[in-house]
Amino acid sequence: MARRKKRKGRPIAEKGFQRGDDIFNPALKELRSLRHKNKNIPEESEKAAPPESRPAPDEGDYFIEAMSDVTPLTRRKRRIAKVPDMDARPAHPARSNDLEVLAHLSDLVSGTAEMDITFSEEYIEGSVHGFDQKLMQKLKDGLFPIQDYVDLHGLRKQEAEIIIGDFLLRSFRLGLRCVLVVHGRGLNSNNHIPVLKRRLPVWLGRGPVKKIILAFSTARPYDGGTGAIYILLRRPKGRF
Repeated sequence: MARRKKRKGRPIAEKGFQRGDDIFNPALKELRSLRHKNKNIPEESEKAAPPESRPAPDEGDYFIEAMSDVTPLTRRKRRIAKVPDMDARPAHPARSNDLEVLAHLSDLVSGTAEMDITFSEEYIEGSVHGFDQKLMQKLKDGLFPIQDYVDLHGLRKQEAEIIIGDFLLRSFRLGLRCVLVVHGRGLNSNNHIPVLKRRLPVWLGRGPVKKIILAFSTARPYDGGTGAIYILLRRPKGRF
């Protein structure tokens, strides 16, 4: 018995179906839709350039900004400070008190000062220029009555000069003529040097004191001897 030939069927395309039809694959439909939208978006030809970076301001910029409202000085008001020279020496160096005393004492003894001075280890005496020698001898002999006295024992040089100055000026204002100053013989000082005794002629020959003194001389033994001096003062009216 003869076989019947199979009848070839129509291709699937002819039946009205297409491969991958959207009916059978909804996800593919969505993908096609997205691809179509992407075609309509123009691609950027160049990427956006990054923002330009600026350098951070330094200290110089801050200083210029801070000084922007400052008014400069004029040439006349400008002053340049001089740097002192540490090796420079003063043109006139200060003289110590001891050197000043020795220099003044040298002037007194040499006769270049306002008083004539005679100075030795034990005795001192002095007077203004032209002083009457009879009065000077009377003073040396202790014939003028002592009207007041001051004792400088135990005082330092600076203290003694102040004390004797005040004492003599007060005595002058009171109208006293002859006073006694006890300076000591220096037995308790270093090397037994009579420091106050050596300085007395200097103190009596300078400052306001020298204007009220006529003469002075080492005292007699009964008044203190070489540890004291008589001082003869001017009269308030300037008479001898």
